[in-house]
Amino acid sequence: MSFGVLRKTPINQRSPTRRNTELVLVLFAAALGIACYLVFYFNRGLELPSVWPVAVGCWVALCLASHLLVRKMLPYADPVLLPCVLLLNGLGLATLNRLNYGAAINPAVLQLIYTAVGVVVFGVLLRLLRDYRVLQRYTYLLFVIGLGLLLMPLLPVIGKESGGSRIWIEVFGRSFQPAELAKIVLTLAFASYLSDHRELLRSAGRRFLGITWPRVRDLGPIAMIWVVSLVVLVFQSDLGTSLLFFGLFVVMLYVATDQVAWPIVGFVGFSGAAFLAYLFVGKVRIRVESWLIPFSDVDQNYQVIEGQFGLAWGGLTGRGIGMGRPTRVPLVDSDFISAAFGEELGMVGLFVIIMVYLLIVMRGLRAALGARDWFGKLLAAGLSFALALQVFAIIGGVTRLLPLTGLTTPFLSQGGSSLLANWLILAILLLISHQGRAPIEERDAEVVVDLADENTVLLPAVRQSVASEVSDEEVG
Repeated sequence: MSFGVLRKTPINQRSPTRRNTELVLVLFAAALGIACYLVFYFNRGLELPSVWPVAVGCWVALCLASHLLVRKMLPYADPVLLPCVLLLNGLGLATLNRLNYGAAINPAVLQLIYTAVGVVVFGVLLRLLRDYRVLQRYTYLLFVIGLGLLLMPLLPVIGKESGGSRIWIEVFGRSFQPAELAKIVLTLAFASYLSDHRELLRSAGRRFLGITWPRVRDLGPIAMIWVVSLVVLVFQSDLGTSLLFFGLFVVMLYVATDQVAWPIVGFVGFSGAAFLAYLFVGKVRIRVESWLIPFSDVDQNYQVIEGQFGLAWGGLTGRGIGMGRPTRVPLVDSDFISAAFGEELGMVGLFVIIMVYLLIVMRGLRAALGARDWFGKLLAAGLSFALALQVFAIIGGVTRLLPLTGLTTPFLSQGGSSLLANWLILAILLLISHQGRAPIEERDAEVVVDLADENTVLLPAVRQSVASEVSDEEVG
């Protein structure tokens, strides 16, 4: 006896997919990006470039293409995630065009190409990875790949140092930041490991002061990540990436086990490592001193100082798009792009952008709550927190809430590796939200081909869930 593809629910009985709501929000996001692009020329009294209809047409086509991909392959996915991403991506493209106006080769054109590649990669992942749960089987392979990507900039030939941090690799004249992909791969590995060992980590240990403390032998994973984070902090001089990966793992431990001891151990361990790095690593000490006393060395801390002046000049409501002078800030189109938004849109505009990020994080956590398996819950929560921590670290560095880090501002900053990685994160979050929101018979019909076929890629839990939902009729 074999079970074929499950019968789908009749059209008039299906749950609402909210795709039309998403379409309206996508069109609004596209229009806002176009308005930001055109207002710059109007405010400066400049003539519109001859290629502006082509640029606008390409952007609208990418927005609609991404929406159609979701409508076709993930009809029950969250309707808010994609529009928020397109809103940020469009604002980033318009701002990069404004910051590089008059350049022989405008980086905004390259960023638009990277966006197109990101949409293509987004669609390919949606097509190939219909069930994200198959990735749970490759825990240790994902660990090896992720750690290899994270430490790749330390290689002598392809590793490249820029701005005091060694976080780049250069191949055939093109630079790439492997940590952007490493955060996805390691989040997958963390989610797989913790979903398999959560009961052991949750229950084993001694209670002291009302907290269940982990056993020494259970501290192995957190000790390994602590060592890797310390290597990144010391040898790559990258406080932001070190904080991102260590914080990501500790928070996922807390989500999996609900034990307060893990964040306490993690915070103490990372704080101690950061303090030792400040004492003995010169580049880390420079970053901390430029945060605390930037005017002690104006030449060395020129970027931080100019960013602060730009935010102060922008004030509450900003100077207006195109009316500020954000190009005075070095690397304003990558590390300090949030300073450009703060100067020309004001603190109100910058807070709105932060709220869009918070909305993405909130919807990602909602997808985690709706996931029907612990791997999906941990994966969605981990990716959402990684995005939140990255935004907090980079905008906190620009506003001098934290020491400056080498992280990028997701979807806004110039950089192909960051943009592609974040479009992959979006695809995974949409996959998880779709499978969590879809009616169970339709969700299972998408991943079940033949339960009697041993070559069918399904986890045991999925087989059991699907088999329990099969009607009494036997097909085939």
